[in-house]
Amino acid sequence: MSMNTILVTGGAGYIGSHAVHALVERGEQVVVLDDLSTGDASRVPAHAKLIVGSIGDRELVREILRAHKVQSILHFAGVVKVEESVRDPEKYMRINVDYTRILAEEARAAGVSHFIFSSSASVYGNAEENPVPEDALCAPVSPYAESKQRAEAILTEALSSTEAVFLRYFNVAGVDPAGRIGYSTLDKPTHLIRSAVRALMLGQAFTINGSDYPTPDGTCIRDYIHVSDLADAHLAALDYLRGGGVSRIYNCGSGHGYSNTEVVKSVQRIARRDMAVVYGSRRPGDPATLVADISRIGRELGWKPRLKLDDMISHELAWTEKHL
Repeated sequence: MSMNTILVTGGAGYIGSHAVHALVERGEQVVVLDDLSTGDASRVPAHAKLIVGSIGDRELVREILRAHKVQSILHFAGVVKVEESVRDPEKYMRINVDYTRILAEEARAAGVSHFIFSSSASVYGNAEENPVPEDALCAPVSPYAESKQRAEAILTEALSSTEAVFLRYFNVAGVDPAGRIGYSTLDKPTHLIRSAVRALMLGQAFTINGSDYPTPDGTCIRDYIHVSDLADAHLAALDYLRGGGVSRIYNCGSGHGYSNTEVVKSVQRIARRDMAVVYGSRRPGDPATLVADISRIGRELGWKPRLKLDDMISHELAWTEKHL
């Protein structure tokens, strides 16, 4: 193993696996740690080593960091469903907060140089200004969002001598444009694009949550980023840290907002099929508008998204058609 081994936690998951493929493609040495609770071993490419286990297993984490001389960690492992977090906040604090602390403490003890953390735009809550800059006030409105904010605080405190980048994701969508990896079509999706695509494919009516928000068409406005662009943002962050960069927070989005109604209409337009759309009540904790200010990551890392909303939708349509 080279001295530049990268540990990717949650690397068999939806976003993590796209990052692993991007790393392997450019010749990096990658070790994946994933408990496969939501990950899928088939998503991990042959040139990466998969270890099945939990980031909450301190002895295992310590052994991996030592045996593979890990220099960089990309930390994707976690639980991500807002509605589930409301029902079971303890699970979110345990996995997203306590386990992250274990990982951070072991990383510091092992002398890991670089740490990149999958954070979330949900930490901003009901943002006062849109697009939202990184220095906006954090006011989480769900246990999931709170767990991400707490994890950021723990990493800031526990890593001390390790430089870290926190990437605050907006709404991640799409799949690998080559169709090699994607998401499980068995799961009931929580993302808007995926849910709309699934409903369309199954010939079901689709419900949009809330039509009385203070937006032009009354439905929530969100910022969408293609998962392949997000994987590239992780590579840009890694290169930045390797080049001597200091700890930073970056938004990862497109910088453009689309309303729920616009997205659902786009799904029907691209699929060339109609479906019944109904408007239900608001979901608790949904901000009216959340759009990223991505000027910092563009300026400092030279990263900008290449793929558009139509790409995300067409890639998801193709994937779901093939696998549903």
